[in-house]
Amino acid sequence: MATDSGTRTLQWEGGVDGELLLIDQTRLPLELRYCRCTSVGEVWEAIKQLRVRGAPAIGIAAAYGVVIGLQQARMDDACSFAQSLDSVIAYLRTSRPTAVNLFWALQRMSDRARALLGTVSPDEIRAALLEEARALHEEDRLVCRAIGRHGAPLLKDGMGVLTHCNAGALATSEYGTALAVLYSAQDEGKQLRIYVDETRPLLQGARLTTWELIQRGFDTTLICDSMAAQVMREGRIDAVITGADRIAANGDTANKIGTYGVALLAKAHTIPFYVAAPSSTFDLSLASGDQIPIEERPASEITCGLGKQTAPDSVKVYNPAFDVTPAGLVAGLITERGVISPVNERRIREQLGTNQRL
Repeated sequence: MATDSGTRTLQWEGGVDGELLLIDQTRLPLELRYCRCTSVGEVWEAIKQLRVRGAPAIGIAAAYGVVIGLQQARMDDACSFAQSLDSVIAYLRTSRPTAVNLFWALQRMSDRARALLGTVSPDEIRAALLEEARALHEEDRLVCRAIGRHGAPLLKDGMGVLTHCNAGALATSEYGTALAVLYSAQDEGKQLRIYVDETRPLLQGARLTTWELIQRGFDTTLICDSMAAQVMREGRIDAVITGADRIAANGDTANKIGTYGVALLAKAHTIPFYVAAPSSTFDLSLASGDQIPIEERPASEITCGLGKQTAPDSVKVYNPAFDVTPAGLVAGLITERGVISPVNERRIREQLGTNQRL
């Protein structure tokens, strides 16, 4: 990410034997601290523990993680290098299950390496993999800008917009997905009033989205998740925009837990509900959202949120990190190629075409 203050969510330092530097998002908003990842284990931990989060940013981090993981790989021959490659990729795949960008990025890295196996040296393959990770990083930056350009016309000057979780620059390489629409509208001179759900249990909206929006000078109001219905009833919200972690072929959308409820509320109040996501977030191998794997997080995130125990030791906890919003509740899917509306499999396949890379 590049904000007005020059901070970046992720950046690679050095050459093939370099390292990954990323903002530790568990420390925001009170402390801006960076994590330095010099081993594949540290990249895995950063993804698993949400030091880096957001589907596009997870994919970029994983791509650089492949480069780091191969820094100590056996270089005896193509076979041993391939074994090391497969081991690193298999390990990174276990970090988080729902965000499809993780698997898409790792597959892209694998494809690039395997296309070169047996034709060039392992050192040249490692250099090519760093080049691929950097290309993926830059492509995401351009994709986010394009999402913003396509989505901005949906917002009019003076609108109130609600967003849930964080789908901004902190979740991508720059500008974000859902927030890219807000940033692009702001670039066009539109004045917007932004309402941010706190997004329990880890408060990504309160900790991260408000931090971003305030830096950009938005009129920003934080609300509890349970307040969304009342705020809509009072006529303060004209549109809802969220990001996504995986979108099935029919348009069903997995996003941070609580998104489904917001979509139902928007429908009840006749407010358009939009989802902004790159084409790499679509998983056309899944017919519907029923097939999207939903990550379940530790109970302590609810019972001891942010370090303070708020529930009895003996209570049972269910903590799904994501939910699925049915396509019928989505007014439009905002991608780098345009807005998909109405949301159905035919329209999705028409827009994504044969270039959908999953």
